[in-house]
Amino acid sequence: MAEDIVKALGYMTLGSRMKRLGESLQAQTQDVLAQAGIDIPASLCPALAALARSGPLSVGALALALGVSQPAVTRMLEKLETSGWVGTCAEVDDRRVRAVMLTPQGRAIVEQAKAHAWRQVASVVAAICVPLSGSLLEQLAALEDALAERTLSRRAGYAAIGGGDEGTGPAGME
Repeated sequence: MAEDIVKALGYMTLGSRMKRLGESLQAQTQDVLAQAGIDIPASLCPALAALARSGPLSVGALALALGVSQPAVTRMLEKLETSGWVGTCAEVDDRRVRAVMLTPQGRAIVEQAKAHAWRQVASVVAAICVPLSGSLLEQLAALEDALAERTLSRRAGYAAIGGGDEGTGPAGME
C-alpha cells in the first residue's frame, strides 16, 4: 500500500488533512441522508440548519453564521432556492436588503433531516470522538481510522448503500 503522504507530513499538511477528513465526513453524511430517504446535499445542511435555528438572515449574516464567503453562500442559496427550500423577502429594518428564509417545504425537510439523519450523524461522530486522546495528529489518525473501519451510515444502523446486513434504518427507528 502506498504511504499516506498527507498523514506522514504531519503538521505541515494539517490543512490538507483536515480538508480530506471534512470531505470524508461530508460524503458519509450524504450516505446517511440517502439511507434515510432525505434528498438534501450534505453540503447544504449547514445553511438549512442556520436558517432553521436563526430565522430569516441576509446573505451577509448567513455567511458570518457559517464562516464562509458571501459568494459561497450565494452558490448554496441558488441550489436551495432551485430546490424550493428557501425564498427571499425584504428585511423589516432595511427594505433594500433581502433576507433568506426557509419555505414551508424547507422547514419540512429540515424537520425530516433532524429526526432521521442529523441527530444520528451528530451522536455517531461524538461517540467516535469521545475516546480520542493524544496529540491532535494522533486524534486525527484515530478519527480517520474509525471512519475507514466503519462508516457513519453503518454506525447509525443503516445498511451500506448497495446492500448490507446491518438494518434498513436508524437504530431504534425501524
